[in-house]
Amino acid sequence: MKKQIKIIDFITKYGIAMVLLILIILFSSLSRNFLTTENIFNILRQVAIVGIMSVGMAVVLITAGIDLSVGSIVGVSCVLTAKLLLAGVNALLVVIATLTISIIFGLLNAFFINELKIPPLITTLGMMTTLRGVAYLITGGLPVFGFKTSIDVLGKGYLWKVPVPVIIMIAIFVVGILFLEKTKYGRYIYGVGGNEEASRLSGINIKKIKYIAYSISGLLSGFAGIILLARISSGTPKAGQGYEMDVITAVVLGGVSISGGEGKLGFAIVGVLIMGVLTNGMILLNIQEYVQWVIKGLVLIAAVALDRFVQSRRLSSV
Repeated sequence: MKKQIKIIDFITKYGIAMVLLILIILFSSLSRNFLTTENIFNILRQVAIVGIMSVGMAVVLITAGIDLSVGSIVGVSCVLTAKLLLAGVNALLVVIATLTISIIFGLLNAFFINELKIPPLITTLGMMTTLRGVAYLITGGLPVFGFKTSIDVLGKGYLWKVPVPVIIMIAIFVVGILFLEKTKYGRYIYGVGGNEEASRLSGINIKKIKYIAYSISGLLSGFAGIILLARISSGTPKAGQGYEMDVITAVVLGGVSISGGEGKLGFAIVGVLIMGVLTNGMILLNIQEYVQWVIKGLVLIAAVALDRFVQSRRLSSV
């Protein structure tokens, strides 16, 4: 019995890393191009945008919230940046303006949740639809291109042969880990997600913490949109569509509880890599896009089921 418990505990702690290893072995055996240096860097470059967004999503989930608007914020920030650059606005001012507006979107989410008491799922679902419409209104439904920009390095540049987006992603993860584990606000975020009422009674400003969490999510989603624009050199209203699913799946796979209050950001990057490896491997094997949607959906269900299993085991052991 004790041996079975130890095995289950081991799988619970390290199962996510085992899944990543199994996927790497599987795809490398099925495709000779998978483990090439070029493809490895391609995977890292592809996951960088989702990885950056995942840090913000993890913070929100830890507060027991959710942010379905992240993909639409990417879309708006992408087309807004493109429009401003096309108008000849200074690139630095464009980045500052776009990030500021992205933070405002996050603050709006928190406002509706805090002040109007609308559940996070409904709030961010409504914002997801609204902001996607805004992206189409800004562009008239057409992609924006033909602008000259000095921010291309954010999406296409290299530093010591490592793609710049990957370096940015790693830096943001490091900052996120330090924020959550070494600052009082990080502890408050875990406290709010674990037991909101107890946190309120202990003097924590619940509303302030939620404003911080959703503004971080908005900021990082906006930054991801800028990097996406720099990578593809075009602002399209479809940018970021469906990213919310990949981001949530990656974060939950990484052990951040959908119920809030638990999870380490350091493990979330493993979930991000799993989603990147899975997507890249299926593309190399010429698996139809529709089949990929089915598989990703099942992975999300499996991730939530695993989270529920872990939660039930912890409750039963108390």
